Amino acid sequence: MLIKCPHCDKWNRLNSEKLDDSPICGSCKKDLLTKPINLDGDSVNSLLKSSKKPILIDFWAPWCGPCRMFAPTFESSSVIYVNDVIHAKIDTEENYAAGQQFNIRSIPTLVGFKNGVEINRVSGALPPKELEQFIHQLISQ
Repeated sequence: MLIKCPHCDKWNRLNSEKLDDSPICGSCKKDLLTKPINLDGDSVNSLLKSSKKPILIDFWAPWCGPCRMFAPTFESSSVIYVNDVIHAKIDTEENYAAGQQFNIRSIPTLVGFKNGVEINRVSGALPPKELEQFIHQLISQ
């Protein structure tokens, strides 16, 4: 799996099983998960199979106003919960098949996974407090 460092923008090749171990960038040595990681159809399936941490995926598209408005809230959450939940994003415009695979009917849609199984989902841009509740529910299940 390739992950772009949120600090220096260098690409890092990472075994998806290492995402649970607080991976750092090979270039700048900073945490790779302080911002949401971008996934495609192949990488999402690999991540879901291997991660022991809960995964929260934001299905979005660049043309979607609510998606763009929600992005800073989701990014802030990834910093707060960096040790508890893997935050990821899937651009449904670029990864149409992934949107179909997960039966995404509207965007933004947040889907929470634990041990590779969908636990919960919600459509729409959430305010910070509701996102926090959604994450706590995901962590506690």
